[in-house]
Amino acid sequence: MTTTPENACNISHLTPEQHRVTQCSGTEPPFQNAFWNNKRTGVYHCVCCDTALFSSAHKFDSGTGWPSFFEVLNPDAVGNRTDISHGMQRVESVCGACNAHLGHLFNDGPPPTGLRYCINSASLSFKPE
Repeated sequence: MTTTPENACNISHLTPEQHRVTQCSGTEPPFQNAFWNNKRTGVYHCVCCDTALFSSAHKFDSGTGWPSFFEVLNPDAVGNRTDISHGMQRVESVCGACNAHLGHLFNDGPPPTGLRYCINSASLSFKPE
């Protein structure tokens, strides 16, 4: 993924892993990332542009080893697009402000939405309350 003038943000602060995940649609290993087991109260932001994306109130343990959320903070915070990589069709989740790759969206989450936003920790920063 490349940034364009419409979605440009300052990404010079990213680590190589954050860059690989957010700008090249990478995936980090399960159970070996910063937030998969984070139980603190707060808000998860885009690591690239600092847009607030997810609340800890909407986080749940999906058993997958990645942070999972059943709802976004607001409808414009996270965008979705078709991902046909790796021989399958999935729904990719991206930051609504800067188009950074966040992870994928699945329809196997808990009530009330039935959604599971499976998000890479490398695409997030966390601000505790």
